Amino acid sequence: MEREELTRPDPQAGPVLGDSRAQVLAALQGSPEPASVTEIADEVGLHPNTARFHLDGLVEQGLARRETEQRDVPGRPRALYRATADSARAGRRSYRLLAEILTSYLASHTLAPSDAALHAGEAWGRFLTDRPAPFRTVDDSAATRQLVDVLDEIGFAPEPVEQDSRRQILLHQCPFREVAEEHRDVVCAVHLGLMRGVLAELDAPVDAARLDPFVEANLCVTTLADRAARTVSADDESDSG
Repeated sequence: MEREELTRPDPQAGPVLGDSRAQVLAALQGSPEPASVTEIADEVGLHPNTARFHLDGLVEQGLARRETEQRDVPGRPRALYRATADSARAGRRSYRLLAEILTSYLASHTLAPSDAALHAGEAWGRFLTDRPAPFRTVDDSAATRQLVDVLDEIGFAPEPVEQDSRRQILLHQCPFREVAEEHRDVVCAVHLGLMRGVLAELDAPVDAARLDPFVEANLCVTTLADRAARTVSADDESDSG
């Protein structure tokens, strides 16, 4: 990574947007939940077809993400949109420099950088989590929701899914992607540790068993498992090593 790339001033503007598209983006950024075409059209005062045109344009520019509504009632699911982290990236280059300094030092000055990163992530995951009240039991569904909330606040654009009895969280964005591309072993270990720390602080019956980074260009996948099952798996790996 070139020094000039890390230290040059933050870009003050992203892609050039017209007034209407900028208003659509602002409405998305202000929405706490993914929004439909109709909701954005009503918010901004545009015809739904015009709003859809601008929303799809924001998706093409990487400033929004389109997803399909999850619904339990009959009928065609709606397309929903949310703003991406790229839409509010100003001021991040200095943090990127700091992250690069710390990860590169950890990668080159510790005997087991992935283990150290995992423990650091676990500690911060605990710190970022509200511990349940005494004698309160958190089930796996509630724990997963709280983990998703933490990941969403950080900027991972998480999506919990369950297929063939496998529980996973799809991470559609990596807020530390540029650093992860150079130090994947460290950064991804921090992320896995972060998730384990959140669930451990909740004393949840579920744990983050595995993180598969960049299975697609903009997708990492976390696989969840019962805590006892992950402990047995980890012990088996230790015995075989």
